[in-house]
Amino acid sequence: MASSSSTTSFFKFRSFPYHSPSYSSPINLSRKKTTLLACVSSELSRPLRSEVSLCVGTHLIPHPNKVERGGEDAFFVSSHKGGIIGVADGVSGWAEQNVDPALFSRELMTNASSFVEDEQVNKDPRMLLRKAHAATTSTGSATVIVAMLERNGILKIANVGDCGLRIIRKGQIIFSTSPQEHYFDCPYQLSSEVVGQTYLDAVVSSVELVEGDTIVMGSDGLFDNIFDQEIVPTVTGHSDVSEAAKALASLAKNHSVDLKFDSPYSSEARRRGFDVPFWKKILGMKLTGGKLDDITVIVSRVISSQNTLPDEVPYTS
Repeated sequence: MASSSSTTSFFKFRSFPYHSPSYSSPINLSRKKTTLLACVSSELSRPLRSEVSLCVGTHLIPHPNKVERGGEDAFFVSSHKGGIIGVADGVSGWAEQNVDPALFSRELMTNASSFVEDEQVNKDPRMLLRKAHAATTSTGSATVIVAMLERNGILKIANVGDCGLRIIRKGQIIFSTSPQEHYFDCPYQLSSEVVGQTYLDAVVSSVELVEGDTIVMGSDGLFDNIFDQEIVPTVTGHSDVSEAAKALASLAKNHSVDLKFDSPYSSEARRRGFDVPFWKKILGMKLTGGKLDDITVIVSRVISSQNTLPDEVPYTS
């Protein structure tokens, strides 16, 4: 399991990619950039300025066999407008063609972070996917979700595939995205291939948020291994979003290696007709276990802009 470092910071101007699978690299503050891109294990917590804004914590645990490469998930966080967050999951099947699946997801998120202030995007998450996808030149494909918070509290979401998002209010999940797939374990995905899904296939949703709401976004490594009824107490049990993200990722990791845990993934597999041989069923056995995968978690809490700190507070680690 990759190790990780913890940081807590409050500032407006920043730009820092991650390059190490185990530790956060140094952070460079920039007056020109307001985005964050991460492709490996990390935790961050800071409010993003607007009338309502997001205090964001992140954590990524690579697949046990992909720790040295940092996994194939990628994500970004931007302070533009009320805040923008996104997660992409590189499709691992490309490795069979000697293609690194991480390249596409990382470039897609890099491009998305660079287009957040583009005039054509104009608060439209589907347009952000369109421009980011069009600018991505790497071979591969990825599932992806982006969410944009407007200053008035409206959260706009665009989702292609099985990355997901939950919104928690007063201890209850009030909104959930649904995965898109061709068949079991084959999700919709943006691809370098001519034939495939595009931004037009994204499911777009809008939800009005209020102060105190919590957004949980993640790759399928999170939602394949944790039930919604586990997400709520885990998140509400941590006042710090960074700790909440870490707790969710750790719980998903523990479930993923538990052969006896009846995970969302194994439950869905049985529902689709995938199970143990008939003779094992006679003995009362069934398909169980989590799903080994990269696990990316972003926990964001809606706060009033008056709760943010002044601009350019120095970063410390």
